[in-house]
Amino acid sequence: MMLSSNISAGTQTTVGNMMSCGVAQADHKLKICNACNLVRYCSVNCQKEHRQQHKQECKRRAAELRDKILFKQPESSHVGDCPICCMPLPLDRNGSAVMSCCSKIICGGCTYANQMREMEGDLQQKCPFCRQRLPNDDEEADLNTMKRVEANDPVATYDMGIKHYIDGDYASAFNYFKDAVELGDVESHYTMSHAWLPPPPPFGEMGCCLQQRGHCHRHRHGGHCCR
Repeated sequence: MMLSSNISAGTQTTVGNMMSCGVAQADHKLKICNACNLVRYCSVNCQKEHRQQHKQECKRRAAELRDKILFKQPESSHVGDCPICCMPLPLDRNGSAVMSCCSKIICGGCTYANQMREMEGDLQQKCPFCRQRLPNDDEEADLNTMKRVEANDPVATYDMGIKHYIDGDYASAFNYFKDAVELGDVESHYTMSHAWLPPPPPFGEMGCCLQQRGHCHRHRHGGHCCR
């Protein structure tokens, strides 16, 4: 086992040259501990044998790394920027519009400017981003959204989950939210962090808490402002 001692964050890292198991190997052949990145092992058996020596320090460093990721300030919010004007989108989704044709979120200002341009020029209403014709009714909009869902679009998948939730179909809504989570949608992580309460029977109380905590961490990492 090769030990490396990280003195503190941002300071020099020193690596020892003595193998605790007595087997010398090149650095590129050693396996680093995935939890703390402080210790290297020559084999799986070496890791198991020296686990007790490393366990306490490993947990401490792993907690430090986890907190560093958890409390890191994200570059932007989870909703991102408007693809038209490149300005940050408002956190309140009432201040923006989701296009069913391409699932792009357009800020209210760009949406209004596009509508005024179409009205003044007596033009057909189209999406300000992809220029597709806007749907005539909710049924056509839902068909557009389903096309995006089939294309594994996370925004469309989340919106379809919201629609089923409003309609009272909670089982389908849950499945859509779960699919959106797998596609990396931050808003779905936030929704799922609340959807695990009360705990479902297959997981039990402990499993519910672990699932909820995982979703909470991920929506915070993604820049979601709510807890």
